[in-house]
Parts: sequence; C-alpha cells; structure tokens
Amino acid sequence: MSFFTELAHQYIDGEWRPGSGSWDIIDFNPYDGEKLASIPVATAAEVDQAYRAAERAQQPWADTNPYARRLVFERALRIIEDREQEITETIIAELGGTHLKAAFELHLAKEFLREAVQLSLRPEGRILPSPVDGKENRVYRLPVGVVGVISPFNFPFLLSIKSVAPALALGNAVVLKPHQNTPICGGSLVAKVFEDAGLPAGLLNVVITDIAEIGDALLEHPVPKAISFTGSDKVGRHVATVCAASFKRAILELGGNSALIVLEDADIDYAVDAAVFSRYVHQGQVCMAANRVLVDRAVEKEFTEKFVAKVRTLKVGDPADPATHIGPLINSTQAEAVTALVDQTVEAGATALLHGGSEGNLVQPSVLTGLAADSPVLQQEIFGPVALIVPFDGEDEAVRIANDTPYGLSGAVHTGDIERGVRIAQRINTGMIHINDGTVHDEPIVPFGGEKHSGSGRLNGESMIEAFTTQKWISVQYGRSRFPF
Repeated sequence: MSFFTELAHQYIDGEWRPGSGSWDIIDFNPYDGEKLASIPVATAAEVDQAYRAAERAQQPWADTNPYARRLVFERALRIIEDREQEITETIIAELGGTHLKAAFELHLAKEFLREAVQLSLRPEGRILPSPVDGKENRVYRLPVGVVGVISPFNFPFLLSIKSVAPALALGNAVVLKPHQNTPICGGSLVAKVFEDAGLPAGLLNVVITDIAEIGDALLEHPVPKAISFTGSDKVGRHVATVCAASFKRAILELGGNSALIVLEDADIDYAVDAAVFSRYVHQGQVCMAANRVLVDRAVEKEFTEKFVAKVRTLKVGDPADPATHIGPLINSTQAEAVTALVDQTVEAGATALLHGGSEGNLVQPSVLTGLAADSPVLQQEIFGPVALIVPFDGEDEAVRIANDTPYGLSGAVHTGDIERGVRIAQRINTGMIHINDGTVHDEPIVPFGGEKHSGSGRLNGESMIEAFTTQKWISVQYGRSRFPF
C-alpha cells in the first residue's frame, strides 16, 4: 500500500474526496525530486464544510463516556505500531527524515497517544465554598468545542497528533491543516489512523490547502474556539492577531534560537556529543535546535577541535540509507536560503571552520565562529545544518549572550556542578532548559512551550487541559436568596 496513492485527498465529514480548487498541491520527495502525490487544493467552501461537520459531531462526542472515548486512542496506538515500517518509509520519502529521525518521531507520537488515553479521564470538576449561606458553587471542566490545528513540515506526524489527540480525548472536534510540503504525514495519514481506529465521522477533518487559496478562512471562521499553531514566529504573530480579533484562544508553539552553554568544568567529550546532536538532528530543522553553542574560553580550543572533528564524521546523503545522519532540507527555497546565509556571514567576517556547500536540497554542515557581537545571524533561527560557536568569559557573560535573542524556547547548560547549572538555567529566559543534556527534548507530561517570540501557552500533560477545555461555573442556591429590592 502506498499512502501517497491512497491518501492524496481531503478528509471531510468521514469522506475521502478531492478538493474543488482549480490547482493542485504537489507533494515532492525533497531528496530526489520525485513527485509523490498531486492533491486538488481545498477551497474556503471546503474549510467551511469541515468546520460545520466538526460542529455537528462535537457535542455527541463530548457526551460520550470518556472510558469509551479512550478506546479510540488505544486502537490508534496499535495501528501505528502495526504500520510502523510503512509510516517510517513515508516520513523518509515526504520530508527527507533519516531513519533515526523517523524513529524519534514515531516514538514520541506513540507516547503522546498513550498520554491521550489517560487524558480522556483527567478533567475534574470542583465544588467551591460560597460566602452566601445555602449556596453551592460547582465548577465544570468542559471541551472548548471545535479546535483548528495547523501543523508544520519538520515533525508533521508527531506535531499533528500532539494537538489532535489531546483535543479529541478531551471531547472536542478538530479541523487539521497540514503544511503544504507534508500533506500526507501531517494530515491525511493522521486522519487514516483515526478513521481505522473507529473515530466517528466528522470529529477529525483534514483540509489540504494553502493561504494563497483560502486566505484567513481557517482562522476567521466562526466555529472554532481555539487554534493550535506550530510554525514560525512571523506567521504565529499573524495567527495571534486574527484570533484576538475574533476572541479565539491561540496556542502558539513557535521558533527558537537556543543556546547550549559549555562551562569550564563540563565533560567536554559529552558536551560535544550533545551539541552536535542538538544542532544537526534532522538537518537542523528543529525549533529546539542549538543554534548557538556558547563555550567558556578556558575550554574553547579543546571543545572546538573536538566539535569540528565530530561534525566531519556526519554522513550527508540519501535519508533512506540507515547510515545517513543529515538528509535534505525540505525544499530548494530553504536550501538556498541557508547556503546564502552561511556565505553572507563569512563575507561579513566570520571564520568558517567548516563551510558546507550544497547539492540540490542537500546542504553540508557548516561551523562558524569569530562572529561579531552584532552579527544578524546570532539573532535568528537557522533552520539548517549550521552551528555558531561563541566564546564567553564567565557565567554572567554566558547568561547575557544566551538571553540576547528575541526567542526563548529551549537551551542547555553543561557543567560538573548540577546546582550551578540549575542556577544559571533559572537566569535564562526560556520555557525549557536542560542540564547536562541536549536542547532537543519533548515528553508527554511536562509543559512544553516558550517565552518571548517563541510562543504563548503550553502543551503536554495538564497544559493540554488548559489549552483545550474551558471552565463553567454553575451555582446552586438551596433555600431562598434575599434580594435588596
């Protein structure tokens, strides 16, 4: 079975059908340029149909016993386990993910489905006291209703499931729009898993489209009460603005410019391993990637030599080869942008310890140092295999440099003194940070999210309940109230 043949459709109200737009989204393999699928684009009319189907299906689903709802997620988990090889091949083909990356994505997708099973039973009501005699205050936790989910291209299967599964588990219905570069992994494959798991029609709808066709129809539609968006801060700002205008809740998981800090007492060999993985996993196309590697001058020479030596061992090439570490970037636009950024930074005075060239969408790793403090590259998210090594003198300078960015998503501190690392971590303005580890982590029950331009709101664990439910106060007056007139 080829998912690219079977699933190249819209999925609306339980039906697989073509979009009615006048043009097609073409799904390409970013490594060899093979055309994988051609999907007629969904129009604003189909976005409306998807939201209306979700609206009709949502209340009966919310009224379903949560013990019955959770069975869907148990079955979805088994389906992914049974089809793991096919899904792995699809991830490799559609987004150029290596075997290692596909295994990482599928592992986390299964973990989030296991959490969704439990999440179905998690919401709790409360009874609160009242200053009024004979009054009982009941606080109910209810689904928000319909949720719009917009997922990115880098971890499309995982990051769609990460919002879709909890929203459904908590009694909502969902309309999902995957990134146009990953319509199968991020969209219709997710729908197929839940369809086969027995999710009732209308609860999950997938529209494969582009803003060139629908504009802001997905955001402005009156049905959804919350939008979960994962992507760039530029688009996230627009999503937030549109949602605010219509009083929708916006959960925004945006970009990062993480710093991995290596103190003078760190285990250098271990820090090198953590930094290389944190920078180059999935070609650097990870919001939590360690864009900046900050190294104390006392160990800069040793660290840099070992870091560059390890990066030289990374194999760049066909992601279908299990030995490949770095596959292609998602498209030619991204590959050209990353290559140009490296060239411009070197021309501006940076030293290239490795200056990676490109062939098609394959971009060789680069390692840059000697950057001016005001270098623009230090302020931006680089979605590609480029590491920036920045020396510092002492903890205070390390913290200042780490915080000198509009982003605040993840980070790491390497030190021989755990509590010293924690103290430094507390001074860095990020939503997440890790002591003696990499910067790229996600777990189902910890709050995931960023500060500053890296987003607003949190996902995972209890944060999912906050994101996808609302509270309702119902008071009960036993006896008679007294009114002043």
